[in-house]
Amino acid sequence: MAKTLILIGLIIVVVGLVMHFVPGLLSWFGHLPGDIRIEKEHTRIYIPITSMILVSLVLTLVANLWR
Repeated sequence: MAKTLILIGLIIVVVGLVMHFVPGLLSWFGHLPGDIRIEKEHTRIYIPITSMILVSLVLTLVANLWR
């Protein structure tokens, strides 16, 4: 269990470093068709439906391959 948590933490750190040092790489994420973005004068509402479905599919695939 500890090794799995360390591996997940390392993956999160690597993704964070990639997002920090290569900002244009994931610029499409969050702007997919189906992501709801409402911006008014004093309010911003963002509901990333399609992006979270994509994340769920990728994590499900990784979890099934892991087993």
